[in-house]
Amino acid sequence: MKLYMVPLAPNPTKVMLYIAEREALGTRLDIEQIVVNTLKGRHREPEHLARNPFGTLPVLELDDGTYLIESLAIMEYLEERFAADSLMGSDPQQRARARDLERVVELRIAIPMGGYVHAKKSPLGLPPDPVLAQSIEDKLQAPLNHLESLLSDERPLLFGDRASMADCTLASALQFVRFIQADLIGERPKLRAWDERYRQRSAAKAVLKW
Repeated sequence: MKLYMVPLAPNPTKVMLYIAEREALGTRLDIEQIVVNTLKGRHREPEHLARNPFGTLPVLELDDGTYLIESLAIMEYLEERFAADSLMGSDPQQRARARDLERVVELRIAIPMGGYVHAKKSPLGLPPDPVLAQSIEDKLQAPLNHLESLLSDERPLLFGDRASMADCTLASALQFVRFIQADLIGERPKLRAWDERYRQRSAAKAVLKW
């Protein structure tokens, strides 16, 4: 299999973190990672558009030559294909709760954080929009408070004792925010401690650059 990605971008990064976490648990996924240079427009070239007509990343090329183009689908495919030591566990309720938490982080935190970055200092050169940035920051307070509450029981990671897809998703979003030298964690000591703790993991050190 091949993962077409670009470092720093949140969606590819969370899949890269997921792969690193699985391999740290001893699962050999054997996925070649290939950079598609978005700054040079490689994602808009015919070669990549043949993989993904939307030109986005990441893209996972399967053994049969077909492609998965959505990050959550990629991670869930790998969960199913390599079921031993999966991040979501084997119990149906546990898996549902892990998926639920990942969706909360993705939809209520990670996607808005991406919008915040582009409204503040877009790596793509989009014009700043301070009003939009403030609106996003305001809306982030409730979901960030939710994570602070979850971590109040001293769990080391968002879902408990072991890494989850939610950890990968949140870490990738926070790296994107750090890239523009911003901080959205605020006065949340539990969440800040989680961030520092997660970034010390071997998987995070192998993937995160900021």
